[in-house]
Amino acid sequence: MSQVYRGHVGDTVGVEYVSRVPRPPLDGLIDDLYYLEGAPPYARLTLPASPAAFLIVNLGAPFRIRAGANVETAEYADGCVVTTPTRAFEFGYPLRTRSVGVHFKPWGLAPFLPMPAAELCDRPATIEQVWGRPATAELRDRLATAEGPHEMLTLLEEELTRRLGEAAGLGLVRHTSRIIAATSGAVAIDDLRVSAGVSSTHLAQRFKEFIGVTPKRFARTYRFAATVLSINPAEPIDWADLAGGAGYFDQAHFGHEFRAFTGLTPTRYVDVRRRFLREHPGHVLDGWPLPID
Repeated sequence: MSQVYRGHVGDTVGVEYVSRVPRPPLDGLIDDLYYLEGAPPYARLTLPASPAAFLIVNLGAPFRIRAGANVETAEYADGCVVTTPTRAFEFGYPLRTRSVGVHFKPWGLAPFLPMPAAELCDRPATIEQVWGRPATAELRDRLATAEGPHEMLTLLEEELTRRLGEAAGLGLVRHTSRIIAATSGAVAIDDLRVSAGVSSTHLAQRFKEFIGVTPKRFARTYRFAATVLSINPAEPIDWADLAGGAGYFDQAHFGHEFRAFTGLTPTRYVDVRRRFLREHPGHVLDGWPLPID
């Protein structure tokens, strides 16, 4: 059952967002498939690090990604593939954007990649680099001529089903990732090793192969994301209480993590979130992306 969201940007321009959960076996790898069309709320948005991977097939004008403060901005015409990032990415959008995409579960992208996920860590790839030029061009042509969002998502689901490959060891990563998620990242890595019945080295190798980062890094990212997403920017925030409740050693440690994952201080983050809410109430993109001044 798909959902349709419409968020208004300004007074006249709308954004259409359609999403649905794919059928088995893809539902064990993917949170949702989506269609997005319209004018982004800001020309540039920051996407803080999060414990997830995604794929975007671009059907409009190129967009740009800067994968870190010390990295050159790159242009993506056909789309991009992003494994679990360890730092904030900056997205630059055209006046109007049109795309279909996939929000993967943390381990879900690996069966569709021809290389270990670690090779793409903090290095977004184009769709062409992952699936090849002819296949990418054919898919984009089929999507561009489809009759509406629902047919486009069906075509994307069929393409993913066709490309689904074997992934020996995926069960181990899925099992331990779910433990990390259930504890919001507050789990000892040695406990994960004991639960999985493997060595720390083997577990780290599998995580880097399927998720792109080590279990320790993944748990850090999960803990941070779970903590930040629990913040209600419309209400006063007790930062010391928030940091302590999330298991951070102290508020200074929490502030360091905040800057590492978002490029912002905690108070600046809330200011930016409040700006988004004030300028675009109810927008479909509200939540994780942040406007850039």
